[in-house]
Amino acid sequence: MTAIDPAADNNHMPLPEPAWDDRGLVAAVVQDADTGVVLMLAWMNAEAWQLTRTSGEVHFYSRSRGALWKKGETSGNVLRVVELRVDCDDDAILVKARPAGPTCHTGRTACFFHTESGDDDGAPSAHVVDKLEQVLHARRDASAEKSYTRSLLAAGMPKILAKIAEEHGELAAELPEGARDKVVHETADLLFHMMVGLVARDIPVAEVWRELGRRFGTSGHVEKAARARRATRPLPDGSDGTDGSDGGPGA
Repeated sequence: MTAIDPAADNNHMPLPEPAWDDRGLVAAVVQDADTGVVLMLAWMNAEAWQLTRTSGEVHFYSRSRGALWKKGETSGNVLRVVELRVDCDDDAILVKARPAGPTCHTGRTACFFHTESGDDDGAPSAHVVDKLEQVLHARRDASAEKSYTRSLLAAGMPKILAKIAEEHGELAAELPEGARDKVVHETADLLFHMMVGLVARDIPVAEVWRELGRRFGTSGHVEKAARARRATRPLPDGSDGTDGSDGGPGA
């Protein structure tokens, strides 16, 4: 598969022209660029393909209406292109995009919501960390169930922070020369407790993925300098917004 950056100069992209079928169409699969969830399947013609590449927002061709359409034109739930790929036979397109809202016209996150177990939101977790987030939310909300996660959340942020500090120390002790399995174990422990902290703050892990994605291609020094400028920008109350902390470099 060949990938492109839609923001780059499309006149110099190695991306091949899709192999249009006898109707002038090709199937386009849309995937959430941050979570990996498959959001929908639709069709593109040459005009929809070109508009998707040049506008940065996903366009399709409606077979039933015989017309071009932009996803989210009415609802506002547009799909912003992150990456485009064409498959090995040039007869299918993969669009990695960031959705502005639910993708399915039913209001669900994704269109693939019919399962053998019944209907769901159409967005099963694609990464183990996302699955962990779902489990942590379920434990938090299961009022009748006793669990380690619930006990941490019930104890509040001081207890969660103490566990994060404890696990950080244990990982730091193993990381330089500890056995490989110990490093893996302590890393998992630290990630788990950091996730509990995010759940306590009601911050979706997807926001962390987006921030990491934003840093790709950015020098750590540049990222740190930009963060310092933002931190010292005067606030409405006249303060400089600094707290003496160091957020660390970008990717």
